[in-house]
Amino acid sequence: METWRYIVTKSMSPAMNMAVDEAILQMHAEKKVPPTVRFYTWNPATLSIGYFQKALKEINLEEVDRQGLGFVRRATGGRAVLHDKELTYSVIVSEDHPRMPSSVTEAYKVISMGLLHGFQNLGLQAEMVSLASEEEKEKYSSPGSSACFDSPSWYELVVEGKKVAGSAQTRQRGVILQHGSILLDMDVELLFSLLHFSSERLKQRMMDSFRQKAVTINEVSSRPIGLEEAIEAFGRGFASGLEIELVPSELTAEELELAEELARTRYATEEWNLRR
Repeated sequence: METWRYIVTKSMSPAMNMAVDEAILQMHAEKKVPPTVRFYTWNPATLSIGYFQKALKEINLEEVDRQGLGFVRRATGGRAVLHDKELTYSVIVSEDHPRMPSSVTEAYKVISMGLLHGFQNLGLQAEMVSLASEEEKEKYSSPGSSACFDSPSWYELVVEGKKVAGSAQTRQRGVILQHGSILLDMDVELLFSLLHFSSERLKQRMMDSFRQKAVTINEVSSRPIGLEEAIEAFGRGFASGLEIELVPSELTAEELELAEELARTRYATEEWNLRR
């Protein structure tokens, strides 16, 4: 069985979390590190936005500051995610890996099998739903706010008909980076207070829609699930879902040095975060 590197990093700043993912991608592109599965959390709690989002137009940055939250733009697409009561994962693997289909959507499906197994390890009746048909797209679509879990993906991981994970993917230097948010709990009102809406009525309508289409682990679990249990369950889930052996490891000194540089010169800068 193929071995991949498995890293659980300490809670990091928004800029460092995004910089570490990119540093692993670069080091893997240079064949200095193996394929990697990483779990991480955020300090402080952070609102991240997708690469293509318009920060000033879509995000209430004054409220982000008032709430003492971090803010960062991801290198991946998608919409805004509140990284608070959740576990974030990333998977970094070469595009030419024998297990990775060339199609972005099919590679997303393969990697997301790790998530599916993780949810099942927690005793949840999770399933992966293809959005190939217009009927399924309509079921998981919404009027569309700037919130990530309001946005249907190619395949949805659902429990009791509601979306339970939000993921995004980018490909650079021949390497796939897929990362995403696994919600343990969520403050929906806080998330929506950070987004711009043309009226309070529209905001309320979007929140109501969001609650109908997204759910957290602890809303559907028969018992409370904590962070450590989630890490253990999803670690086993990625191993079985991707049919690999995960070997616990640490970031290399070179990765950390590169990450610190990327955080300082890119992810912590207004030029990057407010670029659109």
